[in-house]
Amino acid sequence: MSLAERYGPWAVISGASEGTGRAFARRIAADGIHCVLIARRQGPLDELADELRQEYGVECVTAAIDLSAPDASERVKAAAGDREVGLYVSNAGADPEGSRFLDIEVDRWVDQVNRGIVNLMRCCHHFGGQMRERKRGGLLLAGSGACYGGSSFMATYSGLKAFGLNFAESLWAELRPHGVDVLYAALGTTDTPAFRALAESKGLPLPAGLADPQEVAKVVLSRLADGPLANWGLEDDDAGYLPMSAAARRARVLAIGEATRRIFGE
Repeated sequence: MSLAERYGPWAVISGASEGTGRAFARRIAADGIHCVLIARRQGPLDELADELRQEYGVECVTAAIDLSAPDASERVKAAAGDREVGLYVSNAGADPEGSRFLDIEVDRWVDQVNRGIVNLMRCCHHFGGQMRERKRGGLLLAGSGACYGGSSFMATYSGLKAFGLNFAESLWAELRPHGVDVLYAALGTTDTPAFRALAESKGLPLPAGLADPQEVAKVVLSRLADGPLANWGLEDDDAGYLPMSAAARRARVLAIGEATRRIFGE
């Protein structure tokens, strides 16, 4: 079954203007699925929509929405309207701060919670409910390997990603009897404009081994039907990061802290 047959005729993609979100949109449109493109900036969305229409002959709707705003989910639903959405991709979730928790105003962290938990839940409830009724569809949550444990510089970010992992696994268990696929993609460090901007703001070089967004989109979409989890860079039966004792988790927090220090500085 093709992507369009399983998840068409429309997809909603958040964070679609650049990086992995843009890559997801291109891959989805290439399979003939019409796209509702969501991001904060209208200009890049319109450019992408024009490209997708010309290259793949799909319909595109754009909506400039700040997903950290309290009313963001209502605006996403309004943008989708009465279109039959068979795929919802939640991809807006980068951490633009790169800061220790107490070093910036708490409202900036609350914005991330609104985006990464509150509005994510509301959109999954809306689109997932429609999919359950139709007995088909998919929910894709683009997350991070930070979901497996905390670290300095990532108090809010790792907490959001841990929520996303458990939320996706639970939805997968609830919705699979109804023909709806759910996948949490635990991604690694990916070569996106957002990550490059963060590194530049810290005056730090880009780390080696960054994942390519196009390859990320290709691999993750190919594993959507497997659910509920895909670990970037690992095969489905590789153990990954889950089998951990309390001591191992403690060691991981310290090790990841050293890694993030090399990215974010002291």
